[in-house]
Parts: sequence; C-alpha cells; structure tokens
Amino acid sequence: MPYRRLPNTDLARIKALKEPLFQGNHLSPNDLAFSQKKYLDLKSFIPHFEQSIQQYKQNKERQAIIGKQLAEQFRIARLYVSHFFQVINLCILRGELKPEIRKYYGINDTKKSIPKIGTEQQLIMWGKLLISGEEARMLNGATRIYNPSLAMVKVKYEKFCEVYNTHKDLLSTNQKLQEKVNDLRSYADKLIVEIWNDVEIKFENLPPQERREQCRKYGLIYFFRTTEREKRKRNI
Repeated sequence: MPYRRLPNTDLARIKALKEPLFQGNHLSPNDLAFSQKKYLDLKSFIPHFEQSIQQYKQNKERQAIIGKQLAEQFRIARLYVSHFFQVINLCILRGELKPEIRKYYGINDTKKSIPKIGTEQQLIMWGKLLISGEEARMLNGATRIYNPSLAMVKVKYEKFCEVYNTHKDLLSTNQKLQEKVNDLRSYADKLIVEIWNDVEIKFENLPPQERREQCRKYGLIYFFRTTEREKRKRNI
C-alpha cells in the first residue's frame, strides 16, 4: 500500500499548495475535491507565505554580508584602540606622562598591560572608556597623543559601532522573521494535510490506480515501500 509523504522544504510546501490552487482556479466549486473555503484560504495564504520566506532569505543574506563587514571593522577598531593604549604605556615608560593618567581610562595606575580586547563587547567598553577618558584629559590642558590620534581612533571605533548596531538589528529582525516563517510553515502543513484528506475522501471509491492519479493532480505525493516496488517490478 503506497503512502503519502508531506513536503519538508519551503519550496516543496509552496508546490504542494499551488497544485490544489491550480485546480481551484480551473474547476467549479462543485467539481473541486475540497471546500471553497480552503480554496480561498489558499489564495490569500500562498502570497503571504512566499513573501515572508523571501523577506527571511533576504535578511539572512544581508546579515551574512554585514557579518563579514563587522569582522573587518572589529579587527581595525581593535587595532587602533590597542595601539592607543600601547602608546600611553610607552609615554609613561619614557616619563612623558605620569602613571596616574591611566585612571582617566578606567585602568589602575599600576597596571602596565593593555586591556584585554577579545570580544565585541570588550571593544565597545574599552573604546568608550578610552575616548571619554582622553577627551577628559584634554579638557585639563594635557598634551595630545598622536600615532594614532584620538580623532583617528574615534573614526575607526564609531564605524565599528555603526556596523555592530546594524548587525545586531539584523539579528533581531532575523529572529522575528524566523519565528513568523515557522508559524506559517505550521499553518501550511496543516492546510496541506486538510486538503489532502479531503481529496482522498473525494476519490476514495475509485480503483486504486485511478484514485492515485486523481489525487496527484492536487499535489499528493505517493511512495511505494521497497517491498512494494519490487513486487510491482516482478508484475511488469
């Protein structure tokens, strides 16, 4: 006895929905193997389902592109922030600056190593502390640090933050779109099962081969088990 198999991809779901829609577009309600209500449900649901899938796909593609940009901007901004802290330490080592200035940047004045910046969150935190600390130091009439300058560090840091926030927004949008598509998939599966059940009931009194042929017109997919396929081959 062949069994039917429900679609397990979005492309297959859409195909399984469009087959009965095609029949509904060409047959009268009395000749259609499922209800007019389900036909109207199909007409309104399919475009919405396709659009949501497309939006989800486009958002994922953009997220991947921005993700690559984020990795590069992280690398550049991290380099500038780390180098600025290194220059501060070198200035202190040469006696050009006092160790106490480290407090401007939220660092203990006895700590000689540069802050650990291995994650995006650490870069955001230390970049912000560096910029606000250096600006506060400048307000007190202190000598500027160059190579890199604070202005250049700010440009690289702010560019990183811009891309980071864009990527973060895309992640949030992607999560919402995925949840929406998952809900629509569940409804699509439910609608397909209901229509397939109606179609099989409509043609249940026909001979098996003819019944399957009529059902296939509505998108039903039948598979023979291995033993059944072998038996059919022997009978050919």
